[in-house]
Amino acid sequence: MSQISIGTVMPDFEAISTGNKTIKLTDYRGQFVVIYFYPKDNTPGCTQEGQSFRDNIEKFTALNTVILGVSRDSVRIHEGFKAKQEFSFDLLSDKDEKLCELFDVIKMKNMYGKQVRGIERSTFLIDPQGILIREWRKVKVKNHSEDILAALTEASKV
Repeated sequence: MSQISIGTVMPDFEAISTGNKTIKLTDYRGQFVVIYFYPKDNTPGCTQEGQSFRDNIEKFTALNTVILGVSRDSVRIHEGFKAKQEFSFDLLSDKDEKLCELFDVIKMKNMYGKQVRGIERSTFLIDPQGILIREWRKVKVKNHSEDILAALTEASKV
């Protein structure tokens, strides 16, 4: 069960990211933060999703927004994925599933006829005061970054 809900201040968290950094949510106060959870580096849907954020990064930046991708892959795997895809945003490693638990994105999924625990593709939008203002669950990759940009444009007007 999720430990967060829309309209509440997000608890601070720390995670190790690409670039050998420790990311804290409070480091981004004053900016919008898009946190997207994806199942696995170097898979078709996850690559396409990351590329969509990459290709729209100037629009996100213009809206004072930081993108953070999260999966259970190691930082070493993330480094290769980020370099290969030329992502200009950080990827966070959540091997211990603490962020996945906080955002309630670990679900039972069917894979090749077997039940497995995996990340349900999900995205969360946090405003500059640290308040969760939107969430997208069971995300379909196509047009997803455009949906987030539309929500950001609306939120920026407030």
